[in-house]
Amino acid sequence: MRVGAARLVSYSPARELPWRVVFEDEGAAGYCYACDGSRATLEDDFDVTVLDAMLVYNVEAMQHEEDGGRERLLTVEWSRDGQRSALRLNGVPQVLIDFERRESRCRSNFPNFMDDGRNDWRSADHSWDEAAMQTFEAATFTEA
Repeated sequence: MRVGAARLVSYSPARELPWRVVFEDEGAAGYCYACDGSRATLEDDFDVTVLDAMLVYNVEAMQHEEDGGRERLLTVEWSRDGQRSALRLNGVPQVLIDFERRESRCRSNFPNFMDDGRNDWRSADHSWDEAAMQTFEAATFTEA
């Protein structure tokens, strides 16, 4: 993918689950969204499916890096049960989503929203949790 214009949609491998991970870079920033496909309408209104949003990068900051213009590899991995996913940029985990626990984590820890009691998704804190990532990797990449 090239920074400044990218989109990726990944679906839970468990067909009975409605979970989706969407990555979008529309020029200013790259965001990852945890989505619930069961909320989609016939028009497939993207906004109604979003459960949470996480900043992956700011385009301007990425372009000022030494290798800012090069292409990058963006991947989404899923747990075997389809309840958790991780988004990686050049092999480095940036986002960890746990649909079952209804929480997301990202390296930027942004944006955070005040809990208003109307949403059952934890979005007041997106701080990175290396232990949670290691648990995800151990469960995902070891033999069942």
